[in-house]
Amino acid sequence: MLSLLVREGEWVTAATLADALGVTPRSIRSYVTAVNARVPSGAAIESGPSGYRAGVDAAAALRASAAADAGTPRDRLHTLVRALLNDPAGIDVFETADELHVSPATLEADLGRVRSLLGGTGITLERSASIARLRGTEVAQRRLLSSLAHDEMEAGAFDFDALRRSLGGSSMGANVFGPFKPALVARMGELGYYVNEFGIADVLMHIAITADRASQGRSLEATTGSPISEDRRMVAEVLDGLVHEHIGVDLGHGDLDHLAILVLTRVVAPGAAAPSERARENLDPQLEQVVREIVQDAASEFLVDIAHEDFVVRLALHVQNLRQRAAAQAWSRNPLTRSLKTSYPMVFEVAVFIAGQLHERLGIPLLDDEIAYIAMHVGGRLERSRRSEQLLTATIVCPGYYELHELLRSSVDRSLGRAIEVIGVDTRADPDWDAIHTDLVLSTIDPPAPSERIVRVQPFLTESDVDRVQGAASRIRRGRRLARLRADLARYFVAGAFSRELAAAGSEEDAIRLLGAPLVAEGVIDQDYIERAIHREQLSSTAFTDALAVPHAIGMTATRTAISVGVSESSIAWGDSRVQVVALVAFSESDRAAFQTVFEQFVEVFSERESVQRIVRRSTDLAGFLDELAAVIDG
Repeated sequence: MLSLLVREGEWVTAATLADALGVTPRSIRSYVTAVNARVPSGAAIESGPSGYRAGVDAAAALRASAAADAGTPRDRLHTLVRALLNDPAGIDVFETADELHVSPATLEADLGRVRSLLGGTGITLERSASIARLRGTEVAQRRLLSSLAHDEMEAGAFDFDALRRSLGGSSMGANVFGPFKPALVARMGELGYYVNEFGIADVLMHIAITADRASQGRSLEATTGSPISEDRRMVAEVLDGLVHEHIGVDLGHGDLDHLAILVLTRVVAPGAAAPSERARENLDPQLEQVVREIVQDAASEFLVDIAHEDFVVRLALHVQNLRQRAAAQAWSRNPLTRSLKTSYPMVFEVAVFIAGQLHERLGIPLLDDEIAYIAMHVGGRLERSRRSEQLLTATIVCPGYYELHELLRSSVDRSLGRAIEVIGVDTRADPDWDAIHTDLVLSTIDPPAPSERIVRVQPFLTESDVDRVQGAASRIRRGRRLARLRADLARYFVAGAFSRELAAAGSEEDAIRLLGAPLVAEGVIDQDYIERAIHREQLSSTAFTDALAVPHAIGMTATRTAISVGVSESSIAWGDSRVQVVALVAFSESDRAAFQTVFEQFVEVFSERESVQRIVRRSTDLAGFLDELAAVIDG
């Protein structure tokens, strides 16, 4: 609950919180009391007529929550796993039960949970009389340690205390996150690499784990056979010196090579200083060709301008590293996954398409965090190729006095040139306001009647003027997008394709079949489209906001673009989220442009909690849903 309030940053009602967490409003009140009791000020969560919001001590309460979990079953489980990892000879079940102040029966139950935790890790739990021990490679055991740390961290943040707990109280984490990190970033820059700050925390955690295990005599054996690349050798040398200087541990060749591979595949990419030949010399040409074909398919499927050589090469380098991470099951976390999915659903959808193709053609399974990194590549490319027609046009009205209007235009171009394009200047004291047809009018004199597109500015542009112009530009852009959306939605909704029985669906698959049935009956889609929509959902959840899921199939095979909607007054589980509105969208080949318009802007409407509650509460049928949706769009 506290994490949700911190993320929202505004007032949230008890009913909304209860719905998001799947509990009662009474439980929410109890939670608030418990959270505030964990900080001396009692100000972790503020209460008011509008509900609850994160207070000044919310961050302190989150840290206190982690400490307060020390006696929970999860913490006891992690303590038990760390004890098993630290003692190759095994632990005595009865002695460990006494140390943890639990009965032998409770510890036996915990060992059963340990076995469940080890599934798929390559580690097994062996038992001989009262002795329990773990069996598995050193790499697998280190991977398990990092998994414990991730489980103890708040999603999207790196908690040093959690890392210390995962290392059993070792100070290695504090050393690594001290001067070691900036020193590593600086040295990587000197070698001609960009550093991925979002992924570096994960690698620093592995460095701390490696140093801790090596100090206990648990080093990795050096690999033999395949030659080591020059890049790996240089990075290993850097790591060797930095670990010795800042952590006081000497690592062997096996550990240094392992860490060099982690750095090269998870946190660095060739920078501008690195020659293009060097960036591509170790790139698998077959993989590059596959990525090129996938990018071309994505550009054609979504009508996006990403088929550029620099984009293909950088994405191919990323995919090559990704393939190595997948082989080692060493996934990278991405703290921007949630915000990318919510704020840029179209970009994320292109990334899902690319990820699906990578899985089909290269056998790389991708998690949402890894898809988000692909989305960052896609978004960066689209930002660079953004079309100039996105600029709003503007006219400056500034009665002439010497060069005053020229100074104002120069200031506008300098401060607002990326948002608006000045195409006219009127220096009369009585301009013909009706003859000005640009998107915005920036005027140093009052107009005869107020207008949303006319912004009063000072002759010498101030920061508040810039803020007001940017605000007006944003409102105009949003109004136009939503107006187009309203017109599109009237065409795309199908009579009868509306359900208030969404809560009765037992799963995402059941909901997709429920909403797909009326579209099949109308001949808009066939059963194959529904199956592909279910497959798309398995690739990555389509819950793009805290309230809305937009399931759909990859491939625009519907006879026409259509939408089927289901609503539920109480939220339902959807992937890792909970939603109240599910819109199954079927797109046709002839309506590709609608994909971007409807998809992004439909998500935008449902990103506001109050709008969602109003639409859900008042929508008794499709006509009512459309009326409320139109009212929200019109503001």
